[in-house]
Amino acid sequence: MTTPPPPPPAGVSLRPFAGPADLLLKQSDSPFDDFGPIGLDPTRGLPPSSLDGSGGLVVLEDGVGVGSMSWHYTQWGPTAGSRAVMIGISLVAHARGRGIGTAAQRQLVDLLLRHTRTHRIEAATEIGNIAEQRALTKAGFRQEGVIRESMWRDGAFHDSVLYSRLRTDPDPA
Repeated sequence: MTTPPPPPPAGVSLRPFAGPADLLLKQSDSPFDDFGPIGLDPTRGLPPSSLDGSGGLVVLEDGVGVGSMSWHYTQWGPTAGSRAVMIGISLVAHARGRGIGTAAQRQLVDLLLRHTRTHRIEAATEIGNIAEQRALTKAGFRQEGVIRESMWRDGAFHDSVLYSRLRTDPDPA
């Protein structure tokens, strides 16, 4: 007999980026988030939070920033009807492994499905990032397959696993 998973943390919420201090939440000490130098761009502002284009939100736990989420649109076919949203998340070390990522990803999926015409939401993570694969599954995503050498990290290409959640998939809650 298996024991049910613990409930997600109660105080998890999302908000738009509000100032320069929030940009520190986009930096991560996770080995899965080291994509190489980003470079300083003085014209780059805070990520927008409009759901119709690329954007980002701060992940909060009880009102305190513990990470960030981002999204951008991809397209599988020649028309706008083939667009999908690719999401990503980064959490500070003390926020990992406690269901915060799962709760935040569920909230972003809910926002996207309620406020856009998006049918397909995607997430890809490095094949060795088992914790994120579990979080995505708990957030209602289904594993689709391995994308060979698709992520550049730590000076080399790494395989990633593609997950998706469709508007027609059952709500995991």
